[in-house]
Amino acid sequence: MSDTIRVLFIADIVGQPGLDVLHHQLPGLIRHHQPHLVIANGENAHEGFGINEEIVHQLYDWGVHVITGGNHSFDKWKILPYMKTDHRLLRPLNYPKGASGYGFGIYDVPGTPYRLGVLNLQGRTFLPAIDDPFRGADWAVERIREETPLVFVDMHAEATAEKAAMAWYLDGRVSVVVGTHTHVPTNDARILEKGTGFITDAGMTGSFRSVIGMDVDQAIRRFTLGTPQKYREAIGDERVCAVLCELDPDNGACLSIQPVIVPEFERHV
Repeated sequence: MSDTIRVLFIADIVGQPGLDVLHHQLPGLIRHHQPHLVIANGENAHEGFGINEEIVHQLYDWGVHVITGGNHSFDKWKILPYMKTDHRLLRPLNYPKGASGYGFGIYDVPGTPYRLGVLNLQGRTFLPAIDDPFRGADWAVERIREETPLVFVDMHAEATAEKAAMAWYLDGRVSVVVGTHTHVPTNDARILEKGTGFITDAGMTGSFRSVIGMDVDQAIRRFTLGTPQKYREAIGDERVCAVLCELDPDNGACLSIQPVIVPEFERHV
């Protein structure tokens, strides 16, 4: 068997606290795990909603190769023209035809002769009723596999059932399905029956003294008063959540998948 391909996926980066902790921790993560390719979800990177061109280039400078998105990909309208020019900045494939940007790409894996496809999808349960992600996945995976068996999927969805259904639906056809959006790291990383690695949610990169990245007091007011509140990024207890995958470049199978959280949570007995 050829050398394995290691992919490090950085969970949803939430605002400036997420960017700051990633900037601090990513060099060490890269030195320790030596990934061939780094993918990061950046849809919350600018002020908690959306992304801008400056942040895109910051992430590239720090060692990120591909940026995925989700339902907030289009929140900052100034990014829309740029999204048409950058094939490494993805948004969910299943937005209707005409939406800016690209839903998947096929990229050279640095230091190897291999290529890896990255596919970004968005669920429809409790999210906008966009196009069917399952039919979109069929179309995209078929095209990616014409060039490479290595396929990484960021499934951005609210419902855990929809993320799990997508993983089983694509089992054996893609290397990995990583769930994003809910900002809570799950403890179910595993390899499915036909060789696809899966984790329901990678978590988030940002403040854990928060309500999924939002200031605690503002979030509590939102729920107790039942009224809209101004979004304010939380500060404190910042961590990087990530997922490390090891793939077989010959057949695309996932050989290992594990969550990575730095700093780790303390567990008191």
